[in-house]
Amino acid sequence: MTETVNLLAVFPDLEPASDAVEQLRLLGVTDDHMNVISGVPVTEPMLGRPHAWTNVPRIAFGGAILGMCGALFLIFIVPYLYPYPIQVGPQAYVPGPPSFILLFEITMLGMLLSTFLGVWLESFFPNYRPLQYLPEISDGKFVVYFSCPEASQDKFTKTMTALGAEKVTLAEARQL
Repeated sequence: MTETVNLLAVFPDLEPASDAVEQLRLLGVTDDHMNVISGVPVTEPMLGRPHAWTNVPRIAFGGAILGMCGALFLIFIVPYLYPYPIQVGPQAYVPGPPSFILLFEITMLGMLLSTFLGVWLESFFPNYRPLQYLPEISDGKFVVYFSCPEASQDKFTKTMTALGAEKVTLAEARQL
């Protein structure tokens, strides 16, 4: 089994970082073993990377269903829970317009809370383990983090430097 090392290549702009991701693919590094760290929001198509799939939409849909079930319980079951239902004038026990408002609001509340929970769980927040980080990221630089075989570390370092990397260093886990 070959030993691997983790490297951080610092690029001044997005275009050389995108070229580096493409070159790493050609050198045999899979997308699972590389990451682009930046202080600027960057989408996957800007780097030529595959779309990152997430479970947040499914979690949000589940929360909307739970919210709708809760609202339907409040609308149709709660008025009949008392031994003597209270009827207000000629109005039905389940009035239409207020019921639609309650149904919409509680459905959206369920979706909002579950979306927040889904994003929180997907981002592994809070994260107590040390992370790879360089202070240059806060200055607007782009860092490509990747794993490569230890035997070919020099080849990867020279390739990244040829593509415009300002520096290529070993990744050290640092506590932020």
